[in-house]
Amino acid sequence: MTTETSEPDQQAAPTGAAGDGHLQAGLKSRHLSMIAIGGVIGAGLFVGSGAGIAETGPGILLSYALAGVLVVLVMRMLGEMAAANPQSGSFSAYADRALGRWAGFAIGWLYWFFWVVVLAVEATAGAKILHGWLPGVPQWAFALLVIALLTASNLGSVASYGEFEFWFAGIKVVAIAAFIVIGVLAIFGVLPGTHAVGTQNLVGHGGFLPHGIGTVFTGMLTVVFSFMGSEIVTLAAGETADPRRAVTKATNSVIWRIGVFYLGSILVVVTLLPWDAASVKGSPYVAVLQHVGIPGAAQVMNVIVLTAVLSCLNSGLYTASRMAFSLGRRGDAPRAFATVSGRGVPRNAILASVVFGFIAVIFNYTSPDTVFSFLLNSSGAVALFVWLVICLSQLRMRKIIERDSPETLTVRMWLYPYLTWATIGLIGFVMAYMFTTHDGRMQMVLSLLAAGVVLVAAPIVQRRRAGVGSPS
Repeated sequence: MTTETSEPDQQAAPTGAAGDGHLQAGLKSRHLSMIAIGGVIGAGLFVGSGAGIAETGPGILLSYALAGVLVVLVMRMLGEMAAANPQSGSFSAYADRALGRWAGFAIGWLYWFFWVVVLAVEATAGAKILHGWLPGVPQWAFALLVIALLTASNLGSVASYGEFEFWFAGIKVVAIAAFIVIGVLAIFGVLPGTHAVGTQNLVGHGGFLPHGIGTVFTGMLTVVFSFMGSEIVTLAAGETADPRRAVTKATNSVIWRIGVFYLGSILVVVTLLPWDAASVKGSPYVAVLQHVGIPGAAQVMNVIVLTAVLSCLNSGLYTASRMAFSLGRRGDAPRAFATVSGRGVPRNAILASVVFGFIAVIFNYTSPDTVFSFLLNSSGAVALFVWLVICLSQLRMRKIIERDSPETLTVRMWLYPYLTWATIGLIGFVMAYMFTTHDGRMQMVLSLLAAGVVLVAAPIVQRRRAGVGSPS
């Protein structure tokens, strides 16, 4: 029979310990390595990149490069804090300590909200692919099936989550690596039926920036949200046997991960094919595979996208539940969220996240242009809010760590504090630039509204918490 107890702290217990009220250190080094590598490869790369290429042209490479630099800097800051003090709540817990309870409360709930909406988006995307293969089964049944499958995986143990994600991420990594190799061979005319293309598609068809330099920043708005999920590894590190080493390794690898998987694969697309081709706008990766003569390219990509969707669902549920667990531990969410099952997983936090995620799935089918559109847009800028809070927290946490435990600074932000302030300025620029486009403006306004609601709720919850006493 499974027992549940409130966790007295946020450190993971040794692998194999059960029923002791701790999260279990059930993630192995290979799990975390693949989570770190696969975390930046989402369905948005395979599907959403076509719109960015169509809008920006080959210059989308600059959009990816700028967004990539931003993510590298933010992850360096987060890695510094996570290596020094691994926590299940990661940046929310650091904001709590560095900026105040209001900051940890607000960013924690906004991040949780973002991921439960993502659950609905990804479940619907996966259901659409499966429905295309089995049209006799309704889409909602497939959405329920994939959510139920990955809920069972997360409820089983953190090792189950890690194993699923290891194979999901492995498939994505192999697929991207194979795509890049095939694409490079085609670019140089090595594959049968292909010829060397040189730079004609990069500088022809209107030039490298056919619509002007401004589209680089517009493209960046699309790109920046593709990188959301890089920070998952710092949450997962707390459930490994050696979190400091795991965080250090993952943080140091973020540069090549973004450089290879994103910049490398997009470079293949815009070099091999004209950016303004209709097939590139529709599905750039399918277009490349069809160009080089891969049979059944569309179905091959459907399998890869489905894998990416399942991976995102798996990680999204894990991430939302751990953030809810951390909020519960700090008294900023129902205390039931802070209980741990005999298998060492926060069962209540997982189930609550699933329930809200599936409610969002229902809205996606019943009210796609009203309620679900509101949910989607009001979570659209959360990535930028999270990154901004990470930067502000690191400014303060560096001083705290240097004062209390300088030996834990195994990862250090480069050129502190100047590069931290530069990153804050870049995030501020992106947020301001969002107001220059219709979709960006809608996302910023509704996301700010959501943030305002959470900020108003923070002192109310904290007063109630003070009235009933702090958690022991």
